[in-house]
Amino acid sequence: MLDIRDTALPEVKLIAPRRFDDARGTFCETWSRAAWQAAGIDADFVQDNQSLSRAAGTVRGLHYQVAPVAQGKLVRAIAGAIFDVVVDIRRSEPSFGRIATAVLSRDNGLQLYAPAGFAHGFCTLEPDSEVIYKVTAPYSPAHERGILWSDPDLAIPWPVAPDVAVLSDRDRLHPPLAAMP
Repeated sequence: MLDIRDTALPEVKLIAPRRFDDARGTFCETWSRAAWQAAGIDADFVQDNQSLSRAAGTVRGLHYQVAPVAQGKLVRAIAGAIFDVVVDIRRSEPSFGRIATAVLSRDNGLQLYAPAGFAHGFCTLEPDSEVIYKVTAPYSPAHERGILWSDPDLAIPWPVAPDVAVLSDRDRLHPPLAAMP
């Protein structure tokens, strides 16, 4: 049975897979098409991605892809912990520009699901944080886009100051949401 929790954005869900603990460790089912469909989430994942961030305070994002390969994502931390952020980028929706956040960690086992139409990013809270995420469309360099992670209009409560955040050059140069095409 899935424990699906609401976030500040109705389409974005926090999922707590059922975990079984014993003397050997932990087991959980992280995704099941049948269980998700029964819970009303119909996501067709086509690719898995994994990232390792060595330093705490590493920011990745805010990333998204445009149609016809816009991506929904199911994100989880398999080592360490992250502050996960989703931004509604659907201009036609009243929630455009609103955010949802969650802490995902190896210890809490939580996952965040965001359908297509949302930008995604995260900040590592611990060294050597490792993230796995499933996506509903393949990676397409021609369709990838980004929003400035520190856009003041978004008011994201990042757990790292801009002057100490570890970022790629690409992520430092994304435009703010207001300049999004």
